[in-house]
Amino acid sequence: MNEKEIKERLKEIAFDMGAVKFGIAPISAFQDRLRFLNPKATSGTACAASLAVRLSDPILDEIEDHPTKIYYYHYRRINIMLDQIALRLMAELQSLGHRALPIPSSQVVDWEKQLGHLSHKHVAAAAGLGWIGRNNLLVTPEFGSRVRLITVLTDCRLPVDSPLDMGCGSCKDCLTACPAKAITESVEGFDHVECFKLIRSFRKRYNIGQDICGVCVRACPGPKGEPLDT
Repeated sequence: MNEKEIKERLKEIAFDMGAVKFGIAPISAFQDRLRFLNPKATSGTACAASLAVRLSDPILDEIEDHPTKIYYYHYRRINIMLDQIALRLMAELQSLGHRALPIPSSQVVDWEKQLGHLSHKHVAAAAGLGWIGRNNLLVTPEFGSRVRLITVLTDCRLPVDSPLDMGCGSCKDCLTACPAKAITESVEGFDHVECFKLIRSFRKRYNIGQDICGVCVRACPGPKGEPLDT
């Protein structure tokens, strides 16, 4: 099985298990974001498989200005689903003689800065799944930000995909919806500190067992996107 066939096989497995987006990014596009991974674990990494699972519209549509209990449960189960898909892709790659490292879908390593082992959204953007929006989340053309992401690193030199030449354009729905007022006109202006403060207060106020919000996710349904030159 050649690299192109392996890529198609991985995509088939991912979609059969519930993924709605799949792409490959070269390690050069995200190597500086392998923040806390041991170099021994990432030795020989050539690229990453990035995939997305779609969140439930009815669950998101129930959110108004704070996360709900059912969204919390849904969020956790989707993360488990993503981890299961990543493990299945890992098993497939290993059976073909390749190294594969599944990165947990939601594991915070640096709580102060809210950072994981790597940035799933930046890998996804490099793999052509979408772009980083004003809301500091990946935005896909089909589903907006209503997706969750995961990444599998591998030494298999899979054919890579190209980033999308798209952006949020004139859409500012998330900006007006954000209860923390953390979202600004520019992607670079996102206020991580204010966002985290409000998320942490939600956890205590509504007895939500995780630092989540969901308001800007709800505010960003698909289809979305405008060419960057407009």
